[in-house]
Amino acid sequence: MLQKISNSLFVGNGPIKILYPGLAVSNTDTGIGSIGRIDHPEIHGNTVIKMHPHINDEILSYFRIGKAEHSDSEGFVKMIGKKTLMLMKAGKSFYHEEKIIGESEPLEGLQIFIRPGKKDLQPEVVFLDLETIHSENKWRLLASPTSATTFQFSSQTWLYDMKLLGGSSSEIPELPKNGLTALLYVFQGAIRVNESIDLKKKEAIVFKDEHIVITAPKDAELVLFVTDEEGEIFKGGMYSGNQR
Repeated sequence: MLQKISNSLFVGNGPIKILYPGLAVSNTDTGIGSIGRIDHPEIHGNTVIKMHPHINDEILSYFRIGKAEHSDSEGFVKMIGKKTLMLMKAGKSFYHEEKIIGESEPLEGLQIFIRPGKKDLQPEVVFLDLETIHSENKWRLLASPTSATTFQFSSQTWLYDMKLLGGSSSEIPELPKNGLTALLYVFQGAIRVNESIDLKKKEAIVFKDEHIVITAPKDAELVLFVTDEEGEIFKGGMYSGNQR
């Protein structure tokens, strides 16, 4: 299985574009396994996203340009962006606010909504300080279901990233087990997959049991989502849940 997701599937008229990846492959589920929703914000200028709730969502804040001051109902206040990522495990109840500091550069990145393994887990907030902003020509495992990573999802979900330098090629990393479904997302730049599929910024492919070779004519920033569609998940999250 190999399905392209074009940027025409994004919805939203404001600075935050929303992708429900399941709409590319299903008529019944807006997500794919535990991958519920992907937001791609591009926010210019100082902005406050006021305190708002999440219930049964696990949200990874992956901001690559700009910065924001995060505060939440667990008492955390911290600047995030570029080298500081954040995973909010909302569980049964969680509130947070973001103050975007936009004098020098806009805020751009991903807000990744992952479905939890179970309903009403205890809320938790985890921060990750990266050694380098980018992992060049090498896949970096950022989150997994195990203690091997600082970010630990409650569902069978893995998240990787890589900056593929212009003129380079790469395959998909060795996945934890067979039978997993993957979504390869172009955050910046453009790539060619298997010498036949061209993807640009805000486009993706979904695949399962496929040999994938990626080439980049110029530098490209990539994010790889991996999910076990047979794993236990809760599909009723406020934002990550099935919207149909």
